[in-house]
Amino acid sequence: MKKIFYLAISCSLLFACTEKSVVDIYTTTADKTKTMQKDSVMLMAKSDVESTDNIITLHPEEKYQEMDGFGAAITGSSCYNLLKMAPADRTAILKETFDQKDGYGYSYIRISLGASDFSLDEYTYCDKPGLENFAINEYDKRDLFPILKEIKAINPEVKIMASPWSCPKWMKVNNLKELKPFDSWTSGQLNPKYYQDYAAYFVKYIQAMEKEGFKIDATTIQNEPLNRGNSMSLYMTWQEQRDFVRDALGPAFEKAGIKTKIVVYDHNYNYDNDKSENYDQGQYPVKIYEDANAAKYIDGAAYHAYGGEKEELLTVHNAYPDKNLYFTEMSIGLWGEGYSFAKDLMWNMREVCIGSINNFNKAVIMWNYMLDDNHGPDRPGGCDICLGCITIDSNDYKTMDKNSHYYTMAHLSKVIKPGSFRIKSEGKTDEKIYYSAFENPDKSYSVVLLNENQEQKTVTVALGDKAFSYIVPAQSVISCIWK
Repeated sequence: MKKIFYLAISCSLLFACTEKSVVDIYTTTADKTKTMQKDSVMLMAKSDVESTDNIITLHPEEKYQEMDGFGAAITGSSCYNLLKMAPADRTAILKETFDQKDGYGYSYIRISLGASDFSLDEYTYCDKPGLENFAINEYDKRDLFPILKEIKAINPEVKIMASPWSCPKWMKVNNLKELKPFDSWTSGQLNPKYYQDYAAYFVKYIQAMEKEGFKIDATTIQNEPLNRGNSMSLYMTWQEQRDFVRDALGPAFEKAGIKTKIVVYDHNYNYDNDKSENYDQGQYPVKIYEDANAAKYIDGAAYHAYGGEKEELLTVHNAYPDKNLYFTEMSIGLWGEGYSFAKDLMWNMREVCIGSINNFNKAVIMWNYMLDDNHGPDRPGGCDICLGCITIDSNDYKTMDKNSHYYTMAHLSKVIKPGSFRIKSEGKTDEKIYYSAFENPDKSYSVVLLNENQEQKTVTVALGDKAFSYIVPAQSVISCIWK
């Protein structure tokens, strides 16, 4: 009996000694011949890896921001399209997207607090004056709730960010000097006399969603506060957001025991690029943070990439490194030269994904998860040429085309887990190779890399005395993960 026992121990030790570390690699090419195609290589002693022209060295001892997650907006339009699908087909695509083990593990979604320009109607949760009339809209109960429940069943850890496109109309005025009632979903400003009511509106919303099983991890105060022209919109200066947070929303959350993070701004890098003489909205979140009594309630700021440059994130981070940064919206569409899978895969991965992350952003969320082949449903006055991460054919609600945004988010979420930290990575690489590296909570490591060259490149990744090399196809993205 003892001999058999010793033999079993010897065999297990031999297996442990000979077992090799495997690096899983996922590849998507600009020509779409590969989309998240899995491959693997062995992690070897660095001395056994042949020297290459592109070497990236990881330094996990130097950590930067903690990562929250990656995903897309589950708009009213996305929910409508998903519910038009056969249940089995819908479950299959949601599992591919959100399943942490067998799918891509999307980990962060954004929803509208009330309607957005991609809803089936314009509404808030209190369209009749008086907070006693607060109620979740029937469209959300019919469309949003079933989809959120299915997503949460697949990935219970998925985070939710909520953003309003407008306050209730009865809270609006034409401007802060005349204070005349403003009966329009488009533009207007929040009447300061309703600050307390609007703060209570947020509290009621978060409590109502939690009662339904949906924890709201973070809320922005207003989607695109400097955009007066969206079909649903509310103009809100940094001065207004500062006062609203300091005097109403922050204290209301504190009193109600709400832990939902408050995120300011939620608009473009260039602060809408207004060049008028008295325009003072540049550095919007920084100006809010300068008021300590407002800043104490604020987790950070959110950005979009429809104007300006990603380096603005670094500027804001350097000014207030204790405040977080989120990237909350980018859409693809038919504007300019039109949509190209190849061009957008390259641009989005370089500028939005790797680019924003390397400038201290901790989450990336794309716009509509799913739109139909007619770019909708959409609202009059909103975007009628936008594309979702997925385009579903409205003739059968089965045939679909997965666009560039779907795969850029998959490349991030598949290997960068919530709670991971970006780590220092440096080396000698071609100027058209971009990358970022991470240590995950389970002590695995990951690298996301873009090769924007027209030819393949061999890249070596080194960590301590271990390394691996991989031939990265021309015009492609790879994601790597290993222990």
